[in-house]
Amino acid sequence: MSAKRQIFDGDFSRERIQAEGFGNMFAGALFGGALFGGVAVFMAILMVISSWLPPESKEADDPTPDSFSAYVLPYDETQT
Repeated sequence: MSAKRQIFDGDFSRERIQAEGFGNMFAGALFGGALFGGVAVFMAILMVISSWLPPESKEADDPTPDSFSAYVLPYDETQT
């Protein structure tokens, strides 16, 4: 474990800086793509599961009808 290799050897050449920057941007793009792909696969799985549900479950009333009432203001027809 006592290797003489340093993480950064002090090379500040233009090629080294460009290579480091490209490598970091490419790694970030791969991470972002994997995250986006994971979310897309999760949504696709939920869509497949929902397609197996009976129609009655899709047409049922909302079990919590007032769950978003705090975000919606009541409409007042007297205001012009």
